[in-house]
This record gives sequence, structure tokens and C-alpha cells, in this order.
Amino acid sequence: MQVAWKRVIDFAYRIQSDEWLTVLRIGLAIQVLLYCLFMRSDWNYLLAGTGRGLISRDLSEAALSGESSLIPRLGWLAKIGSHFGMSEALILDAAWLCLLCAACFLVVGLFSRTAAILTWFFHLCAVKSGGLLAYGMDNFTTIGLFYLMVSPLPDRCSVDYKFRNVGLKNPQLQGPFRRVLQVHLCIIYFFGGLAKCAGPDWWNGNSLWRALTQTPFNIISPEILVKWKNLFPVVGISVWLIEIGYPFFIWSKRTRLAWLICVLLMHIGIGLFMGMYLFASIMIVLNLAAFCPDLIRLRPGRLRRSEMVRGEGVLSA
Repeated sequence: MQVAWKRVIDFAYRIQSDEWLTVLRIGLAIQVLLYCLFMRSDWNYLLAGTGRGLISRDLSEAALSGESSLIPRLGWLAKIGSHFGMSEALILDAAWLCLLCAACFLVVGLFSRTAAILTWFFHLCAVKSGGLLAYGMDNFTTIGLFYLMVSPLPDRCSVDYKFRNVGLKNPQLQGPFRRVLQVHLCIIYFFGGLAKCAGPDWWNGNSLWRALTQTPFNIISPEILVKWKNLFPVVGISVWLIEIGYPFFIWSKRTRLAWLICVLLMHIGIGLFMGMYLFASIMIVLNLAAFCPDLIRLRPGRLRRSEMVRGEGVLSA
């Protein structure tokens, strides 16, 4: 029993570098910046209240209140602004600008903790208030921002550490936070693949056909799809095999790179063939941060012994 417990502690608390945190911070910040830029022209139209938007924000927030009255939403900001005579349009513009500025601070690592909290808060407000229009990308971005918000910021590549002389916060916690993110991804992929293989549609390619022909994801002409329809069952089976195999092959150093490349190519394909660029990018960011941050060499050389907390050494996994 003691040996098993020691292995669990060793697995969770092995000392690691903060490269994963740097990749997560910069990747999520760029993700939110792209989200802001893509949403700018339709921001007010999608998130306005009754009679002023595509789908009333009031409807989304009423449904949200059925889950919990404590979930952040843009309606809170609108009520506060109304007490000061501010219009709803002005409040929405201010929320967009705050989200953009917080992401800009986050990408360079200036006031990292505050920027991470504000980015998470304003992004969550927008996602929950537009809940009827949200999809997987929004949820995964929120998950990533939550992990970043509670993680031991700043990292060594941030402006806070390099120029503001802000010390590292509990570097011994780098391992546990990264492990939680890794396990979380394993659970997501495994059960996603298990759900796909449980029905026939991913075996015969029908799910892929429906996905590629459904508006607004039908960016490939039907003629091309019909020409290559015999590949759909092969691709469909490959997708759920990659997802189910994720928690079994991503941990071993021998198979990690190959499996990670398969996962990244799968998400790149989703982005290119379905136009889901932001969904593809957030999944790539989470995978690189969790399992292979050293693919993006942000800092030359290895950690100096003085930069490490006492432990068994830096682990790359």
C-alpha cells in the first residue's frame, strides 16, 4: 500500500519545468484575441438583449439562471451600467474591450494573474450569455482559462518574471497542475471516442458525411465528398480509435509523439475541412501544453539547478 501511494505521489508531484504553463498562457491568450477579432462585427448583435439581437440574451440568461444564479453573465454588467446611465451597447462594447485588453496583457505575461482572472471572467460572461450559440470551442477555452487562472503564475517567459522581478509562485505545484490537465484531456478523449464507437454512424461514415454537408460546415463541395465517400468509414473508425487510444499511448515516451501527431492532424483536418479554426486551435494548444510543450522551444537550454525546487529532477512528461 505504501509503495502504491508513493508512486501516486511521485506521479503527481514530480518536479517539472514551467514550459507547459508558458505554452498554455500564450496559446490561450492568442485564442481569445482571435475570438475577439472574429466576434467584433457581430458582438452586439449576438449578445444584445430582447429586441436588439439575433437571439435575446435575456432568454439565454433566463435558462442559465435555472442552472445557477452565480454563473457570471453580461446581464450583471448591464445592470451595473444602467445605474450609471450607460446604454446596453456601451456596456457590451466595454466588455469586448476589457476582454481584448486582458488577453493582450496575458499574451506578454504582464500582471499575469490578474490578466488570467479577467480574461476568464469576461470570456465566461460572453459564453454563458450567448449560451444558445456556444459550442465546444467555447467550453474548452473556458476550461483552459480556468486551469491557467489557478495555476502557479507567472512563468519564466513572462514580462512579470523577466522585467518586473516577480518571483515564481510555488514552482513545486507545476507538476500537480499539469497532471490534472493531462488526466482531464485523457478522460475527454477516451469517453468521446467511446461514445463514437458505440453507434454505427462512425463505423459506416454517416457521421462524417452529415458533419461535412451541414451548414455552415459544408465548405467542401458535394461533388468532392461523393468522389471520396469510400474513405469516410476509414476516417471515422480512425477518429474514434485515436480518441480511445489517447490515454493508453500518450503517456509512454515511445508512442507519445506519434499519437500526439495523429491528434494534431485530426484537429487540423477539422479546422481545414469544416472551417472550425478556433476549435482546432484550442485543442492544439491544450494538447501541446499538456503533453509536449518542448515541441515549441520558447527558451533555449535546460533549467539551471538554482531554478528548480528540490526534487527528483525535471520530467518531460
